[in-house]
Amino acid sequence: MERLLYEASVEGNTTVLQNLLKKDPLILDKVTLNQHDDMPLHIASMLGHKDFVNEILTRKPKLSTECDSQRRLPLHMACAKGHVEIVKALLSVASETCVARDRDGRNPLHLAAVKGHCEVVKELVRAQPHAARAMVQQETILHLCVKHNQLEVLKLLVETVGDHEFVNTKDADGNTILHLAVADKQIETVNFLLLYTTIEVNASNTNGETSMDILAQGPRDMNDKQIIRCLTRAGVADKEQESLLEQNPQNSNSKLRFDNMKHHKKLHLKKDSKDDEDWLDKKRNTLMVVASLIATMAFQAGTNPPSGVWQDNSIAQAGSAVMVYNHPNYYQTFLVSNTVGFVSTLSIILLLISGLPFLKHKVFLWVLMIIMWIATTSMSITYWISISVLTPKPEAQTFKNVVNGIVLVWVGLMTLLVAGHAIRLMEIFQKLPSSSKNAIMHHT
Repeated sequence: MERLLYEASVEGNTTVLQNLLKKDPLILDKVTLNQHDDMPLHIASMLGHKDFVNEILTRKPKLSTECDSQRRLPLHMACAKGHVEIVKALLSVASETCVARDRDGRNPLHLAAVKGHCEVVKELVRAQPHAARAMVQQETILHLCVKHNQLEVLKLLVETVGDHEFVNTKDADGNTILHLAVADKQIETVNFLLLYTTIEVNASNTNGETSMDILAQGPRDMNDKQIIRCLTRAGVADKEQESLLEQNPQNSNSKLRFDNMKHHKKLHLKKDSKDDEDWLDKKRNTLMVVASLIATMAFQAGTNPPSGVWQDNSIAQAGSAVMVYNHPNYYQTFLVSNTVGFVSTLSIILLLISGLPFLKHKVFLWVLMIIMWIATTSMSITYWISISVLTPKPEAQTFKNVVNGIVLVWVGLMTLLVAGHAIRLMEIFQKLPSSSKNAIMHHT
């Protein structure tokens, strides 16, 4: 009977299946229990026998969750072969099988993607969208699409689940999908990624290589011209590099000049990247320390204002600030400036400890520094008011004259610094490639 069941599943003969089930209603369970491979539902799903699959699912829907010796479900088999109707039938009884992994760590969506079955991919993503985010050996499904040159599936996935972070995910070697597409000279894929996604065109892998470096190291062919033009438009390459590649790819002198230029540029970029990263870390650490100190001082000044507080109710309510009654105008300015300094530094601390990815950009570090300047200016005003209310009357006028001069110099200096750094910030932002600008706006 088991041999007859096997032959029926290969042929998709539902009549034989029904007759066998009449003789032994448990035959499907027995075969599943005794065998690890060649189970009827797996065979029928792989060969596309829709009626046979539906007959089994009607009688034994639980068999859709049974694995073979390779940990493959019937859904794995149907997806790998692109049988859309069978995929729909299997999903209708157990949609959670979308995320089941075989022995190689691939779920049914991975198998459908590498085979280029777009309709199957649509059904799987509709049933379980998060299945597309499962990684296989530190590779996303987008990496698999590029490796297997499945551009249509790649487009579909980018349109449905392709947010900025997902598109720019790196594999174990730090390669993005743009690295892989350039390395394999997939011109259409490179064009699609540069024009219709937020791929980071200057991203480096673990060896510090950008997509341009990958192109320079590979063998020369006529596809290089088209790829270099795409990268030039995206701001990765410059006109000098483009003109070198426009020459005969077999010209050894041009090749040598280009390779030497790329080698020196790569070393320079790696050094600059490390220096920038160290500089940013030092700046962030410094900002954290200074912000913590200023926040502590602002809190202390707010709870214990100059001249102290009334100790009893003889003149005013006990615990209220003396400065409210002796210097009401000063107190309002004191409270506002102290609060601005306190809130500004708390904002800096909160942003720095949040670990948000956009804080790694220089642009946002300059913004934090501007907030710090606002905080220090506010605390300077707080200090000036505190000393003013504590200075005796005879010396007050002389002190005010001196302090007013210092404050004017300070305000002028701060204005120049803020203006200068604002201009520099705008220049840095303008020099960024369009993809980086899009990424910054996306994070914002």
